[in-house]
Amino acid sequence: MSHRFPIKDIALQSGLSTATVDRVLNGRANVSPRSRARVSAAIAELEGQEQQLSARGRRLYFDVVVEAPERFSREIRHATEAVLPTIGPAVIHTRYSFRQIMAAPDCVALLRHVVKRGSHGVVLKVRDLPEVNAMVAELDSKGIPVVCAFTDLPGSVRRAYCGPDNYAAGQSAAYMIDKCLPESTPPGATLLTTLSQLAFHGEAQRRQGFLKLISERRPDLRLITVEAGAGLALETRALLQEKLSNPDLGPILGVYSMGGANRAISELLKSYGHFPRAYVAHDLDNENRTLLRQGSITVALQHDIASDMRNAFLSLLYANQILKAPPVATQSRMSMVTPFDCVEN
Repeated sequence: MSHRFPIKDIALQSGLSTATVDRVLNGRANVSPRSRARVSAAIAELEGQEQQLSARGRRLYFDVVVEAPERFSREIRHATEAVLPTIGPAVIHTRYSFRQIMAAPDCVALLRHVVKRGSHGVVLKVRDLPEVNAMVAELDSKGIPVVCAFTDLPGSVRRAYCGPDNYAAGQSAAYMIDKCLPESTPPGATLLTTLSQLAFHGEAQRRQGFLKLISERRPDLRLITVEAGAGLALETRALLQEKLSNPDLGPILGVYSMGGANRAISELLKSYGHFPRAYVAHDLDNENRTLLRQGSITVALQHDIASDMRNAFLSLLYANQILKAPPVATQSRMSMVTPFDCVEN
């Protein structure tokens, strides 16, 4: 495996021991495929960050720990790689730990590994659970500051939250759906809300904001909720199918999707004869772009992921006393993207 980096740098980037890295690089036996993949990924990440190496300043290693579907993790990574070259005065190296599903024990184990190998800071997008909050306190006590991105851990000692106002986003979704629906609706008319995990504080806030406004404006509508599909197609489809199989279910006129899997949701609704007048989703990933162009989604609520990641890194630089002041504002604005904004590339 060709490379131009010291073994110790690859070990730091991958989180493996220098001995394991040496075995991988020299093609020796008794190395797991997972370790080989981590070494390859670490080399690719170092190559991508190499343009920063000519900059003067301290070299820092930040860990980005995310529970999200692959489509959103990919957006986070692209945004991070776009903003890193613009950040100074330190040279920042990122180590990614992306999981589509990460229960509390898995998250705790991963963060303990971060403590063991050392880090200058952690960007977290995980569920708001007591075990996770306790690990944030442990990280902070070890001198490893934590910043939350996109979804908060408000009861923890995290240094900052960098992301959208999720409560306001939920209200925006309710406003849009209300405007799209007729004043008079058929008996049993229903709104569908879907979440990946209610334990994500951001999604809980979105739902709270949505329910507050929609209950005031449309008390005539019933509400059903599908939760715990992790934003994944198969899991969400199975949970939604159970709801749609209810013979007493009225026509679904509106959908607010807070957690993704929108292609699966849209296709399943059509197969059961539901054609929502309004469908509000979150994020402008490739799947949602396509659904917008097809008219399956009415509006996508989009926040500036790159701005959120930039603010997260600036907050960690401040925590490491590299910067004299934190970012002026760490809350990104939410915008509404329609099919007319979403042109073919």
